[in-house]
Amino acid sequence: MELKILPGNIANMIAAGEVVQRPASVVKELMENSVDAGATQVTVIIGDSGRTLVQVIDDGSGMTPDDAVLCFERHATSKIATAEDLQEIMTFGFRGEALASIAAVAEVTLKTRTALSETGCKVEMAGSRHVSTTEVSAPVGTNISVRNLFYNIPARRKFLKSDNVEFKHIIEEFTKVALTRPEIGFSLSHNGKDIFVLKPAKSMKYRIMDLLGNSVAGDLVDIAADTSMVSLRGFAGRPDTARKTLGNQYFFINGRHFRSPYLHKAVMRAYEGLIPEGVTPSYFIYLETDPGSVDVNISPTKSEVKFEDDSLVFQVVYAAVKETLGKNSFAGAIDFSNPEANEMPVLGKNFSEYKPDTAPRVTVDPGYDPFVPERDFGPERYVERREDYGKLFEDRALPVSQTIVLGGKYIIAPTKDGMMVVNVRRAWERVLYDRALAALTKDSHVTQTNMFPVKVQVGAAGKELLDSKSLLLSSLGFDISPFGPDTVVVNGVPDGFSGQPGKVETMLQDLMLILSDDSVSLPGVMESAMAGKIALLGASSHDSLSSPMEARALLDALLSSVNPELTSSGKKTMAILTMDRIEKLF
Repeated sequence: MELKILPGNIANMIAAGEVVQRPASVVKELMENSVDAGATQVTVIIGDSGRTLVQVIDDGSGMTPDDAVLCFERHATSKIATAEDLQEIMTFGFRGEALASIAAVAEVTLKTRTALSETGCKVEMAGSRHVSTTEVSAPVGTNISVRNLFYNIPARRKFLKSDNVEFKHIIEEFTKVALTRPEIGFSLSHNGKDIFVLKPAKSMKYRIMDLLGNSVAGDLVDIAADTSMVSLRGFAGRPDTARKTLGNQYFFINGRHFRSPYLHKAVMRAYEGLIPEGVTPSYFIYLETDPGSVDVNISPTKSEVKFEDDSLVFQVVYAAVKETLGKNSFAGAIDFSNPEANEMPVLGKNFSEYKPDTAPRVTVDPGYDPFVPERDFGPERYVERREDYGKLFEDRALPVSQTIVLGGKYIIAPTKDGMMVVNVRRAWERVLYDRALAALTKDSHVTQTNMFPVKVQVGAAGKELLDSKSLLLSSLGFDISPFGPDTVVVNGVPDGFSGQPGKVETMLQDLMLILSDDSVSLPGVMESAMAGKIALLGASSHDSLSSPMEARALLDALLSSVNPELTSSGKKTMAILTMDRIEKLF
């Protein structure tokens, strides 16, 4: 087979696959160019989650007409001239690949002017082809519009995710750049609506507050450390605010964001003994070192770095975070109990010796499918199953006085020939799943109005997400209204959810994580998956049961379910201990 050199436009399209993976990649590259150009104000305008428009406007140094054309050539850069320059990189960009890659897969219009020029120029590109260059009136700086991303690669365009997911990635990239330069003003709008309007901030803490809200910034404590190789500044979250999902974990080196699972382990090791397993604290860690001791050129997107001595940096991060947590005396205030550990009590190490010859009879419906909405179950099946559980109680109402609450976590109730033990959290999960699924499939919901409305600062991105999902939230029973650019007011929650202010704030943060996940979109499966997540959220918002009256109400709701013995994820909600089995324990 004969070798041949690829045409430039094809080579650019291949390179674009590494640099431009989605609209958020374009936002990242253009914002970083603006910062490198010395801008004091960067404006990002998005249309249709970046599919039709990504526009970035800055007041930086601008370019001459010759440079405005040359910047779209691969490896055109003003940052490096020799191999030694690679060891001293302090800017975001330096390889000259971003604009060439973007122009290979989109239609690009660039307007720019320098302070020394009376007029600016406009350059138009499409599919790596130079379409035109004209003289125009323009302010000092650069205005670049990227339209119809992947218009010439339909397969790549087809694999973009939903608008919500793509815009979430855009917000993430915008946030990473804005967190590196608090002295620069940044703004972001989407389809004509302002999402962020960030003025230059007095400090990094103020920038974090403007971006992510008081609820995040208020839970941070300062970190600082200095060594001969690296200095560290930043913030770590209070252990009691650590969450079950990743979010607000950031590393920066010399003003550049980077990912590092290795250094993440250093942070997590510092929190050992202070947080339950499975949760992650927030942190914002800024490292400064000699640029010659770190390689920022190991990945096409420049999202990873290599330190000259990784282990030393690991120790610095670990020691700095550990010292900060110790100084703030967090350990004494931490509840080491795991809220997820709601297993049945252990009756004794020899309990298995008394296992009965026959297992207690539990009614199981082999036709039950948790992914089929409840409406698919006919009334005959419901009556049959409800009667089965009625027989456990001799077809009579169970007096409240005979319902026992054990440790706030279990309900114990006598049955016809033994007793029933119910896991409270899993019972709530079953009940709330049924209610959420009914709300999603039958438009049947009940809102529980809070005694006092709860105001929660969720950040501009969070408010945008809640606004975009307002109809879904309303159908589930949430009553949430906007209050300013980054705050909402929770007036009511679905029946069965806790309305306590502290619980509502935590619930809302977890709810936003649920809403941002668009991984399931098949009809039927989507409703079931959403109902399952909402059920877990509501179940975790409940305090321990405190009275037989509450226990009886929950038990009645559980036994009215189509499938009361299992949660939607298939975990047992109850166990039946027959009299024979109980007697064999003694």
